[in-house]
Amino acid sequence: MNKALKFLLFSMLALAVVLMTACGSDEETPPAEQEEPQETPAAEDTEEPAEEATEEAGGVVNLYTSRHYDTDRELYELFTEQTGIEVNVIEGKGDELMERLDREGAATEADVFITADAGNLARLKEKELTQAVNSDVLAANIPDKFRDDDNEWFGLTKRARVIVYDKDRVDPSELSTYEALTEAEWEGRVLIRSSENIYNQSILASFIELNGEEAAKEWAAGIVKNMAREPQGGDTDQVIAVVAGEGDVAISNTYYIGRLLNSEDPEEVKVGEQVGIFFPNQDTNGTHVNISGVTVTKHAKNVENAIKFIEFLSSEEAQFVFADGNNEYPVNPEVEVPELLQSWGEFKEQDIDLTILGDNNARAIQLFNEVGWK
Repeated sequence: MNKALKFLLFSMLALAVVLMTACGSDEETPPAEQEEPQETPAAEDTEEPAEEATEEAGGVVNLYTSRHYDTDRELYELFTEQTGIEVNVIEGKGDELMERLDREGAATEADVFITADAGNLARLKEKELTQAVNSDVLAANIPDKFRDDDNEWFGLTKRARVIVYDKDRVDPSELSTYEALTEAEWEGRVLIRSSENIYNQSILASFIELNGEEAAKEWAAGIVKNMAREPQGGDTDQVIAVVAGEGDVAISNTYYIGRLLNSEDPEEVKVGEQVGIFFPNQDTNGTHVNISGVTVTKHAKNVENAIKFIEFLSSEEAQFVFADGNNEYPVNPEVEVPELLQSWGEFKEQDIDLTILGDNNARAIQLFNEVGWK
């Protein structure tokens, strides 16, 4: 073989090696560079059936939530099983997560935010951290009063804020209204949380709407006068203090009693069994009801998946799981109330749009400060 022919063959072989190496580099992209395949141009042209199916049926939804319940986690897993959409969850305290969402701005990964109380949801909207969602499913599943007027947040569960009493020291015939707890006979007998608690801010906000500011302020001042001790702890702490004899009645959300009764701790069950639940104001404005609720964040990157997720949580299937597993009332009116909640009896609710709780929040805080509610 002459030198010219050898050189030609060597050149062709070298060229073939270069071409093979170049082709191989397009197929061996490191996994770290494929975290979001739906945004990678090469992925759009892929002919791999498995990858196409994953993109069509799956994806992710990123959730910030102040709820820390096993029931919720079960629902996230069920949603993933049904849709293929993975739910990435960050749990924390409501205020801290709200601050984080605000701080992150457009860079946030959060698509959905779940928190307790319509007042907190109103704060998110006021900070322009939410966006409107137009969904026929949500409109059908969630009554107007449990939805934001602009469809920027939606109720998921209901909690009634009731009077809890010691069965040995209080006859339920002695109870009637929230307002009656300000009378002299209850002096030194009432237990309730701090005015910094959003539940109390919202109940006072509801009284401002229903009774006017002057009456709301008189109620707050009367409760301060009749407190058994300075406010401390959460709702469960108030119930425990009732059983311990520190006070005779407490204002608490119903689901805390359900948690005590269903606890694996026998001592907590005893506490739950020692108290009764009374729904106040049945002959007047009705019992105060609030929600845990959900919103799609303003800078959500996975809006379609976020809406699917919220629609799922509003479904009859998910709503029953919420109610049965966490002792909350369903917002979806088509869902039957679980047996324990039925045993507490039916009750009349306040007839107000819960957006009012956010509108009146600042004034409620001012009234608490004016009467010295710590």
